Amino acid sequence: MGISSQRNNGFRENWKCALICLGMAFATAQYGFDVSAIGTFQTMPGFLMTFGYQDPSLKGGWGISTTGQQLIASFLNVGTIIGVFFITPFGRYFGRRHGIWMGAIIAFAGCATQIVATSIATLCVGRALMGASNAFFITFSNAYIVECAPPRLRAVCSAMFAVTINIGTILGAIVDERTSHIMGKLSYQVPLACLFVFPALLSIFVFFIPESPRWLVLHDRRKEAEKSLAFLRGDSLDLEFLQEEFVEIVRGVEEEKSITSGSSIIDIFKGTNLRRTMLCVAVAVSRASSGVWVFLSYGTYFYQQAGVDDVFKISIYSMVVQLVGVTAGLYCAYKVWGRRTMLLIGTGSAVIAMVGPAIGATVAPGTPEAARVFLAFNFFYVITYSGFAGSMTWPISAEVVNSRLRVLTLSFATGVDYVFAWLISFCSPYFINPTALNWGAKYCWIWAASNVLTFVFFWLFLPDMKGRSLEEIDELFAKRVSTRDFPTFECQSSSQAHDIALHNIEEAKVAVTRVEIVD
Repeated sequence: MGISSQRNNGFRENWKCALICLGMAFATAQYGFDVSAIGTFQTMPGFLMTFGYQDPSLKGGWGISTTGQQLIASFLNVGTIIGVFFITPFGRYFGRRHGIWMGAIIAFAGCATQIVATSIATLCVGRALMGASNAFFITFSNAYIVECAPPRLRAVCSAMFAVTINIGTILGAIVDERTSHIMGKLSYQVPLACLFVFPALLSIFVFFIPESPRWLVLHDRRKEAEKSLAFLRGDSLDLEFLQEEFVEIVRGVEEEKSITSGSSIIDIFKGTNLRRTMLCVAVAVSRASSGVWVFLSYGTYFYQQAGVDDVFKISIYSMVVQLVGVTAGLYCAYKVWGRRTMLLIGTGSAVIAMVGPAIGATVAPGTPEAARVFLAFNFFYVITYSGFAGSMTWPISAEVVNSRLRVLTLSFATGVDYVFAWLISFCSPYFINPTALNWGAKYCWIWAASNVLTFVFFWLFLPDMKGRSLEEIDELFAKRVSTRDFPTFECQSSSQAHDIALHNIEEAKVAVTRVEIVD
C-alpha cells in the first residue's frame, strides 16, 4: 500500500507547483553569487589595494594576509551560525514566506555594509549579515519546497537549489571577470551592488504564492491550508485525490501533535526523532566533509597557486561544467535512481576526485603537470559530486524530519554544517597559503579521507525515500523500519487517508442532496 498512483504524476500535470518551487529555489542564487564574487576578490588588484598589501614579488604585485583571508571567508559562515539562533523563534510564529522576507531585509543591510566598507572589520560585519540572510533563505525556502512539492517531484524541485547556486556562481564569476581589471574600488563594489537583485526579486515573488499548507495546518488554519493545496496542485488532481492528500496532511499533523505539542530543541533528540536528526545533520554536514567549501571559498586562489593561467575564465568554465553535471543529476534523480544511490555515487566520486590532485601535488609539486591534474580532477569533481551528491543533500535533509520540527531541525543542521564550514574556511589558509604550510593541492588528502568516512555512513544508515509522501516517511520512522526495508515497506497512512477522503466526499454529496430535496 502507498499513495494513490494518480498523486505520483509528473511535471506536465504539476507545472505551476514546479515553477513556484523553482522560484523559491532562487533563494540560494544569492549565496552562489556572493561566495563566487568574494572568492575571486582575493585575486583582484582593486580589492587588494583596499584590503591587502603591496608586494612586488607576488603575482599581480598585491597580496592578502592569511588572517585577512580567514576573516573574509569565515565570517559568512559565522553570520549563518548566528542567524540559525533566530530562525527557530521566528519560525514558531511566522510562516515560510515571512522567513524569506526577513532574509531579504537582512541581505539588503549586508550588501550595503560591504559596499561602503573600507576596512576588513567593516567588511566582516557585512559578511556576517549576508550569512544570517543565507540562514533564513536556505532554511525557509527548503522547508517550503519540500512541504509543497508532490512526492514524485520533491527531490528534483528541492535539488534545484544546486542549479540556482550554480547559476549564481556563474553570474558572480562573469561579473568579477568584467570588473577585475578596474584599478579601484569599483572593481568589487559593482559585483557587491549586483547582490541587491536577488533579495529584491525574491521578496516580490513571495507576494504571489500561497503559504505552505502543512504550516497552515500546523497552526490550525485548515481552510487556508486547503485553498493553498488546491492552488499548488491546480488541475493535476481530481477532487478525490486532492482530498486524500489534504486528509493525509491533517492526520499526520494531528498524530504528531497528540504525541507532543511543543517544539523545543530537546524534542529533536527524543525517541525516533533522534534517528531523523542524526540523518539530517549527517546529510547537511556532508557538504562540508566533501571539501566543497574549499573550492567555493578559495577556488580562484587555488587555481592561481596551482599555476593555472587565466584563473577567472577557468573558474567560469568549471562552473558551466558543474551546471551540466547538476542538470544530468536532476534527470537521474527524476528518472533513474533514488536519493541513496545518488549520494553514494557522488560521494564515491569525490574520493577519486580528491585523491587525483593530491597524488599529483605529492609526486610533482609546483609543476605544470600537477596543475593540469588538479584542473582535470576538479572538473571531474564538480560534475560528479555536485550533480549526484550535492544536489540530493537539499531534499533529503528537509524530508527526513517531520513537519512540526522541520524548521527547528533544519536550522540546527544548518548551524552544525556552517560550524564545520567556518572551521574549514578559517583553517584552510594555513594549509594553502605560501606564507604558511603551503601544501597546495596536497590539502586534498584530508578531503579524500573525509569522503571515505561519509560514504561508509551513507551506506550503513541512509534509507531511500523516493516516491514517499512526507506522512509515509513519518510512518516509516515511527515504526522504526530498517534502512534496507524502506523501499518495500507497505505504509497505511495514505490508504487510510484515501478512505476518509471518499467518505467525506460521499457525506458532502448526501448533504447536498438533502438540501435539494428540502428546497
